Amino acid sequence: MSCHALRPTRHALILLAIAFAGPALAQRIPPGSTVVSGGVSGYFQFDTDRDGGGDFNVTGALGSVDVLHQWSPQLGVGLSLRYDYEHWSFSGGNSTFAQGPWGDINRPGTGLLFVYTPSPDLNFIAAPTAQWAFESGASTGDALVWGATFLATKVFSPDLTLGLGVGVFDELEETRAFPFVVVRWQINDRLRLANPFRAGPAGGAGLELSYRIDDAWEVAAGGTWRSYRFRLDRDGPYPGGIGESRSVPLFARASWALSKDTRVDFYAGALVAGKLEVMDPNGNGVASEDYDAAPIAGITWRTRF
Repeated sequence: MSCHALRPTRHALILLAIAFAGPALAQRIPPGSTVVSGGVSGYFQFDTDRDGGGDFNVTGALGSVDVLHQWSPQLGVGLSLRYDYEHWSFSGGNSTFAQGPWGDINRPGTGLLFVYTPSPDLNFIAAPTAQWAFESGASTGDALVWGATFLATKVFSPDLTLGLGVGVFDELEETRAFPFVVVRWQINDRLRLANPFRAGPAGGAGLELSYRIDDAWEVAAGGTWRSYRFRLDRDGPYPGGIGESRSVPLFARASWALSKDTRVDFYAGALVAGKLEVMDPNGNGVASEDYDAAPIAGITWRTRF
């Protein structure tokens, strides 16, 4: 994968924007109603060999809160808050990455959501978002990533919703625009193909095929894309530089519905096509390294109030 290719899920913010828009696409709420939802996740990427020798692992956690208010039959407005944290641990090898180019990564983010529904089968969605992506000790003033996502979706039948969107983002030392596809297809009473619209270690984009076993349990498998940049520690090995992580998570999920509004998701899978990169403060490449398929496991709790 070229670091200069336009990939629809390159940005961490697209995950926030699509995941936030998901409930608005999946259901209608009465005018004047407000829905509040929240979730927390924990995950671990096990020791993974790097091409330059040595290995690394990652421990992560994230939390999110979403508020959606239906002002009128045609207009819904929302607010989203999210915080991602990762601890990276490097060891061994003789490459740039043996030095441990970064450690603790923080990615707080916020977004607004505007949903316009001119007819029951048509949605137009705008989701401006902002995120500060930085290693502990970095200058947060140089860590802002911001932009907006625009979607249009059409309900073709009670079982099929399709949509197209575009995201435009100013990330660290780079501005990009990219398209993406929204899918929600209820194939039969138990089988569904959709974007995984939920907080979780795999992210909120990509595609997922799920099977409902009964009212309490659902299993699924899918894939997504993850790519994000972050500003590095001012006093670290690459002062004020930029780090980047890219991978393709392939995952299996088992979900347990504790109630109508609360569920727990168990994840297991692997990150493939993984790559790490270090850049100078202006975004010029310094070093990069591929890594082997990385096993991951995680759990997410999510509820709606």
